[in-house]
Amino acid sequence: MCLIPRQRIIIALFVVLCCIPSHGQQPDPSATPAHTPATISPPAEKDTFHIYLLMGQSNMAGRDTRTLASQVDNPRVLALNADGEWVVARDPIHAKEGRIEPGVGPGIPFALEMLKADPKITIGLVPCAVGGTPLRRWTKTKGGDLYEQAVSRAKIAAQGGAIKGVLWHQGEADTTKEENAKTYEARLTQMFKDLRADLGLPDLPIVVGQLGDFLSQSPEKYPYAETVCAAIKDIPTVVAHVGYADSAGLGDKGDKLHFSAEAQKELGARYAKAMQELQKK
Repeated sequence: MCLIPRQRIIIALFVVLCCIPSHGQQPDPSATPAHTPATISPPAEKDTFHIYLLMGQSNMAGRDTRTLASQVDNPRVLALNADGEWVVARDPIHAKEGRIEPGVGPGIPFALEMLKADPKITIGLVPCAVGGTPLRRWTKTKGGDLYEQAVSRAKIAAQGGAIKGVLWHQGEADTTKEENAKTYEARLTQMFKDLRADLGLPDLPIVVGQLGDFLSQSPEKYPYAETVCAAIKDIPTVVAHVGYADSAGLGDKGDKLHFSAEAQKELGARYAKAMQELQKK
């Protein structure tokens, strides 16, 4: 059916009016826009840009979100985003996994402690951790997808600075089966050797973080936690240039699995202390 000019004008005006938002419409207070970290260029002098890989599972990524709103940005602590760009580091620096919200990890607290020791440097964090992942995905074997991703991101990061170390926190996913727990130390030892070889850094400092004491409160869920914890503690005695960050006395966020934001701050400081001791050797 053909429309006469007047009808066409009326319809056009109706469409335009429908597209104009009402001045009385109130914004949804719950729809807070996500914070987008600012892209920033790393220092021109590569030797002053110290890069650290953050590898492991959920306790490296962080799960406590309660203190995210109170963060204070530091332009000398950067993070490599998913697009391979450096941005001002701001938790959560790890990507969201499905419906799980990442939170405060030990990475930024670690970086802030490292800056105290050398105010002339800038720290670059390379988030690689993925929650719930077993060690087999972090080894240089068939199916070791996260290992390959970490090496790839490390090489991208190294274009702008110097890789100075690795923070490792993983193991909870390997506490449920006896075979995984019993072979954990040998598999992790080999992974560290492979990582150093692939990055061309034979003496790369690596600090391993201990699992939370609170896992022992759920022996039915994590029956081999003691075995994995013993392996983590022993690694520095069998692999050179590996340090240890203890988790003694650090609390969980209420789920008997993940460190609280306050605990992550302290854990980050312990990582920094261990890393500084390694770098002096």
